[in-house]
Amino acid sequence: MQAFDYDSAFSRNLGWVTESEQARLRRSRVAIAGLGGVGGIHLLTLARLGIGRFSIADFDTFDFVNFNRQAGATMSSLQRPKVEVLAEMARDINPELDLRCFPQGVQADTIDAFLDGVDVYVDGLDFFAFEARRATFAACRRKGIPAVTAAPLGMGTALLVFGGEGVGMSLDDYFGFEGCDEMEMAIRFLVGLSPAMLQRGYVADMSRVNLAERRGPSSIAACQLCAGVTAVETLKLLLERGGVRFAPWGSQYDAYRMRYVRTWRPGGHRNPLQRLMRYLVRRQLASGAASPSAGTGKGD
Repeated sequence: MQAFDYDSAFSRNLGWVTESEQARLRRSRVAIAGLGGVGGIHLLTLARLGIGRFSIADFDTFDFVNFNRQAGATMSSLQRPKVEVLAEMARDINPELDLRCFPQGVQADTIDAFLDGVDVYVDGLDFFAFEARRATFAACRRKGIPAVTAAPLGMGTALLVFGGEGVGMSLDDYFGFEGCDEMEMAIRFLVGLSPAMLQRGYVADMSRVNLAERRGPSSIAACQLCAGVTAVETLKLLLERGGVRFAPWGSQYDAYRMRYVRTWRPGGHRNPLQRLMRYLVRRQLASGAASPSAGTGKGD
């Protein structure tokens, strides 16, 4: 077996990055919480960029329902811990990786260790993991760690980036989660992630979508798109290239409709357009119709 050669393995990145920038990526640490639909693909994509250090967290194991979209879901990985499987896959790309694994997921007593020395946090948590997400993003903001979240919505992706203290809006201020029950948080998260709602209109079977029951369709195409846009934003942040727009700026690309929209919602959840969209979603839910959130399966 040939010895691993970092310079050769990632030489085709050069041109898009300089040699000194590639060396910087090698020294950088990215934290990823959740290794399901998007998180696992985030890890493998960022490993192929040559990023050399990761902190990864997930408490779940692989099952058949993960096969349609999750990078680590195979017959050989059934019932195995996701963090263990993805660590093996990432090390198969780069055996020199510095990997810190948190098999209990993100916990209040481990969050500081999870974020220790981290340059960028990438969100891979399940759509409904609101408390874990709030705690993680709040810790990132206190520590000055930029946080990237890309949601697989329909057959596309919606991107938001949150900065450290004093940079843009915080996650809680943008979504307005404080004092909300789970259903209201779900509505606010959905509307805040995708103000343009490009994913609406092409659901083939609305009976498969139900926000109240925490279920909806998912797609590997959307997860792959998430990984691509997240990798680019992470690269720009790590290399200080500039050009990153923090919340309340956002963007959404829908491959099915071949549309891209960049949004700006000053005030976040207080913005009149956001308030109107939440009202329309609530009204649709109250009428007994299925949830309009086609494809909100962010992680597990």
